[in-house]
Amino acid sequence: MSTTQESTGRPERIVVGVDGSESSKDALAWAARQAKLTGMTLTVISAWQDTSIWGRSPGWLPGVDPATNTMAALNETISEVLGAESGADLKTAVVEGQPGPTLTEESKTASLIVVGSRGHGEFAGMLLGSVSEFLATHSYCPVVIIRYNAGTHRLS
Repeated sequence: MSTTQESTGRPERIVVGVDGSESSKDALAWAARQAKLTGMTLTVISAWQDTSIWGRSPGWLPGVDPATNTMAALNETISEVLGAESGADLKTAVVEGQPGPTLTEESKTASLIVVGSRGHGEFAGMLLGSVSEFLATHSYCPVVIIRYNAGTHRLS
């Protein structure tokens, strides 16, 4: 067991939430660099939600599997941002649920949570996204919120 894990009791794992937005791509690049610098495992998570409204689900079109589609989008984002740099210490997960609570649950067993400042749910004038704000106030481990900076998320 390493010194970091001995002192915190947590596995040496960085979790990054990715939704395909430009801000989350920057967060992924930052988290990958940090994992490489610290020797930690990188877990890349994307969450999807059922489209139920007031307990009634309209259902999915035949042949549509939201978990499979989300995993395909996640793999595409990882490939775009990390390319061949993804490394052996990279794990991926697709989870059904709201991103904030999902990542908060992950924070119980992580050394660090990384997210972009705004995701796809952003609207004009909002400085901090709802997921990043939720994590900043609910996470069980430190949180890094990466602000989008055009053109910085590519590792190459």
